[in-house]
Amino acid sequence: MTNKPFLKWVGGKRQLLADIAPLVPDQFTRYIEPFVGGGAVFFHLSSHLTDKTIPSLINDINPELVNCYQMVKTQTDELISLLKTHHHDKDYYLELRNLDRQEGGLAKLSPLHRASRFLYLNRTGFNGMYRVNSKGLNNVPFGRYKNPSLVNEEVLRAAAQALRFTEIQNKPFEDCLAQAKDGDFVYLDPPYVPLNGTSYFTSYMTDGFSMADQNRLAELVRRLDQRGVKFIASNACVPAVKQMYSGFRQIEVKAKRAINANGNKRQPVSELLITNI
Repeated sequence: MTNKPFLKWVGGKRQLLADIAPLVPDQFTRYIEPFVGGGAVFFHLSSHLTDKTIPSLINDINPELVNCYQMVKTQTDELISLLKTHHHDKDYYLELRNLDRQEGGLAKLSPLHRASRFLYLNRTGFNGMYRVNSKGLNNVPFGRYKNPSLVNEEVLRAAAQALRFTEIQNKPFEDCLAQAKDGDFVYLDPPYVPLNGTSYFTSYMTDGFSMADQNRLAELVRRLDQRGVKFIASNACVPAVKQMYSGFRQIEVKAKRAINANGNKRQPVSELLITNI
């Protein structure tokens, strides 16, 4: 089975794995990821984690994403069966997307049906984006794919195996990081500081991710270092980030990040890896 993300994810780290993997410490007690998103780094490490029965903790502020991880882990067969009932057309996509606008919203759906909806929208929405408006309603447009893959049983079952020793949380990043102890290894992939003053990541959740959040995160990372926690963080390669993490090892890498309907027009940009390893 193949250990790889079961979600398409804007800002995912698949293309940076070759840069991140050599920095991962040889030994650690527990793996922690407070901004898991699509989980590219987690799944890349998952064979090592499960072979050595190293526990892990993944977290995200997005409750629908966290619920999806939980259902993949605990109700894999049922989720696969439910995904097979979906079909691909614009009207059906909008019907499922707009369930959060109806009376009772998503609360009237079971966790399993919420996960099925989330995965379907992820596979068929524009560029695999997750975006909500100021009211917390999904507003990602329909993706014009000819024949999208709605269910990949092999990947989902491999993901369930990878999550066997994993605790899945839906908490603010501060609460997640407060659990890190001496000997743990943390990978941090927060919403990036925007390159030009605006960013699509700010609408990931209704509250966005401000510069105050970025500064608070950087301070918490310094506390991790003081507690003996090993870490790797990724962010935009801009002066503000370099200043926030001054004193730590900083490595400039290249990644293609622009959101564009034509993937061939995505241009490489500089990103920054920060680590105490």
